[in-house]
Amino acid sequence: MLWLCGPPGVGKTAVAWQIHTQLTRAGITSGYVDIDQLGMCFPEPAGDPGRHRMKTANLRALVAHFQTAGAQCVVVSGVVDAARGVAARDIPQAELVLCRLRADHEELTRRFRHRQGHNAEVGEVLREADALDEGVRAAVCVDTTARTVAETAALVRQRCGNWPGHLPARTGAPPQRTSSAGGEVLWLCGPPGVGKSATGFAIYLQTLQAGRTAAYADLDQLAFCAPNGDHRLKAANLAAVWDTYHAAGARHLVVTGPAEDDTAIKTCSEALPAATFTVCRLHAGPEQLAHRIMLRGQGGSWPQPGDPLLGLPAAQLRQAAEAAAAQAEALERAEVGDLRVDTDLLTAEQAAEEVIARTGWPAR
Repeated sequence: MLWLCGPPGVGKTAVAWQIHTQLTRAGITSGYVDIDQLGMCFPEPAGDPGRHRMKTANLRALVAHFQTAGAQCVVVSGVVDAARGVAARDIPQAELVLCRLRADHEELTRRFRHRQGHNAEVGEVLREADALDEGVRAAVCVDTTARTVAETAALVRQRCGNWPGHLPARTGAPPQRTSSAGGEVLWLCGPPGVGKSATGFAIYLQTLQAGRTAAYADLDQLAFCAPNGDHRLKAANLAAVWDTYHAAGARHLVVTGPAEDDTAIKTCSEALPAATFTVCRLHAGPEQLAHRIMLRGQGGSWPQPGDPLLGLPAAQLRQAAEAAAAQAEALERAEVGDLRVDTDLLTAEQAAEEVIARTGWPAR
């Protein structure tokens, strides 16, 4: 396992995804994890500031499931505890290499404001960078200042002993795990571009504002490992993170991700048999899907690791929009989900209000 850490804006996610993509193209079965996706549960436990123990527990489970699915290596990106770091004993199934990325203050400021806005406050980012420089002991440190993502990825692998080196082939099988934790699960599904993530996250934020301890999970972000799209891997990982979040006090879980048919829904719901599932299918017409997919391809969305639409040429985005419209029509015919919400004329916040009103979700 290669874990890339560093302050916000240093390039952790972009470099880690580049390495994961290179390995996959080379025929190596590689898993990828954005550690931030494994700590989406608030309020955080009093004894776990920064939710580092929560994230590590979830990572340990995902690495085990990736191994079962046939992964030969795993690339992780995300912040580590500046005071404690991360130790090999935290993930005993894997040989850990920790690589810290850094950049000078001027470069961090430029990148962070490019991502968050020209007036974004960078003081905390720079203090975190200094704390990591002083506190985190990593086997390798790579300065990303004035380097492209590709250049940094190549340098990281080189300095980490041409990571991952020789890897024996592994046979894979679908991992199996169920959770005995109860609670309420709201799953938003639908075609690409319909607004699942934006609407789901808005519902999650409203649930927190209502004073609930709640969690959020993006199914795609839990299963970046061949065989991609296997709902059995997503279900096992969802059960693992729900166990962790439930132990932290969460009783409400917002899930976003595709559900092509009732079989996919059944696979995930059976992994959480004690929880109550409500599946809401979001719908939009062909014109609105095309508009949103074109915007997403141009970067008009959250910087989703592994976004298959980001940066595609217009012709391929139009093809993706046509495929999304066909999928929306197929979901309509199959009447997937417990209820359907049309998002054509709605913002993400308005769609969230509609879902909350129609499901009685406890976000008021």
